[in-house]
Amino acid sequence: MLSSQRNKLLCETGPGTSMGELLRRYWQPIAGVSEFERQDTKAVRIMGEDLVLYRDREGNYGLVDRHCPHRRADLAYGFTEDRGLRCNYHGWLFDHSGACLHQPFEETRHSEGTFKDKVRIKAYPVAAKAGLLWAYLGPQPAPLLPDWDRFYSRGYKQIVISEIPCNWFQCQENSIDPVHFEWLHANWSMVLRGQDGPRAPTHTRLGFDEFDYGFVYRRVRADTTEDDELWTTGRVCLWPNCLYVGHFEWRVPIDDTSTLSVGWFIDELPGDAPFEQRRIPCWHAPVRDEKTGRWIDTHVMNQDYIAWVGQGAIADRTLEHLGESDRGVIMLRKRMFDEMEAVAAGRDPLGTIRDPALNDRLYLPIVGGLNRPAPGGGPQPFVFLAGQPDEVRSELEQAWQQCATATGAT
Repeated sequence: MLSSQRNKLLCETGPGTSMGELLRRYWQPIAGVSEFERQDTKAVRIMGEDLVLYRDREGNYGLVDRHCPHRRADLAYGFTEDRGLRCNYHGWLFDHSGACLHQPFEETRHSEGTFKDKVRIKAYPVAAKAGLLWAYLGPQPAPLLPDWDRFYSRGYKQIVISEIPCNWFQCQENSIDPVHFEWLHANWSMVLRGQDGPRAPTHTRLGFDEFDYGFVYRRVRADTTEDDELWTTGRVCLWPNCLYVGHFEWRVPIDDTSTLSVGWFIDELPGDAPFEQRRIPCWHAPVRDEKTGRWIDTHVMNQDYIAWVGQGAIADRTLEHLGESDRGVIMLRKRMFDEMEAVAAGRDPLGTIRDPALNDRLYLPIVGGLNRPAPGGGPQPFVFLAGQPDEVRSELEQAWQQCATATGAT
């Protein structure tokens, strides 16, 4: 059980807060690259900061304050040029570093003036990797953006984004809670389908270990032994705000009462012929049923969302009664407090990567191996989130057929 003050430390992520300062030491995924095929600007809110993400005509990405420093106009309605984003109100132009490049009327009247050199807009670095756009909101020099090995696996990839109306930390605690798979995803799913059993195998043993990039949780169920990969390999609660189980699920704070869920998924394809995906599609998944207003419960992550938002906008951990299955949750909280103290003392927190020689296809444990065989019988339904667009499903089917033909499979 936590005090209300300790609970606040875990939950508050705005500028100047302890957790906000910790999370700002890491690159955070905030959008999909493919989103900018049809738009040049996107309003985003990250850790309580209102910003605009944009792509200029030279292909540079920028992330700047949403409000122009001239008269506070909304730059989400600005327009991009060769070098930056121009405000639609009076035409001031800013580049991705925050420099003001042009003030049309000021320069007409005072061609020799240096007013624009005295004006800057808040700006943060942006990097593209694995079909995602990542932002770094912390102090310079920035650490390296992790180069995870899974990004290079052969398969059809897609990115799915949802907005969840609750605090980010109750989402991340789910990443180190093995027993919920038994009940939330297995037993409850049977109830939702109108089935009366048999119930899922019970968990009989849990293990939790720390490693360089977070935690590995291990489990033995009634139908497995310690020789099973669920125990020998385990699954990863990836530091500081991700779950990795062959796909990635990041929980990025929008503010203290809402979270951006960013999922990176991959479907293995048949054969071993080279497969190049031209683009990684990004789509936004609904969380409520439009007809009933109830939370969607038909898919794995949608079920997680129900559990998270059911705890309230910010979970009151002073009322909890933690048990044996919560050892991982307790470890995660302790590490969060330790790393907040490390940042306050001026040290790099856990998982910070600064050596380029180390940042090359970084290994993460994965049940089934890094390059797993494709399932038989064609591409499988997308079980993680509701609302997969027909065009994405069709792209996967075409990729599957392409690979099956190349390898001679039927």
